[in-house]
Amino acid sequence: MALTDRKEIDIRFSEVDSMRIVWHGNYIRYFEDGRESFGLRYNLGYLDVYKHQVMIPIVKINCDFKRPLEYGDTAIVETRYVPTDAAKIVFEYTIYRKSDMEVMATGSSVQVFLTPAGELLLTSPEFYTGWKKRWDLI
Repeated sequence: MALTDRKEIDIRFSEVDSMRIVWHGNYIRYFEDGRESFGLRYNLGYLDVYKHQVMIPIVKINCDFKRPLEYGDTAIVETRYVPTDAAKIVFEYTIYRKSDMEVMATGSSVQVFLTPAGELLLTSPEFYTGWKKRWDLI
């Protein structure tokens, strides 16, 4: 079973540069919006994780730009969970322009599990293993 979420984002004036195109750093913010939307849909949001006294910082992120989004566009951020046996959370992203569903950017991110003291967890926390079982990912 593939877990996927889609979130619409209206491109605001404050997100574009003098050429009316989205500043490259905002695509990472759109990935974040996608992760938050995914978390709300599948009960894997930051507050869900935090209540188990675990932090999930991003340790790797990439973005491949295909076409520029512009002021006035509406983007759709598709966030896909990538199953892995390792103690980490992996997502892939596709950003589409809503008007014609053209792919504007793709990317991925990796998050790891840390204790509140900042120690890396080498095995998946119990709550996360339970979450994966709930969605038939194990």
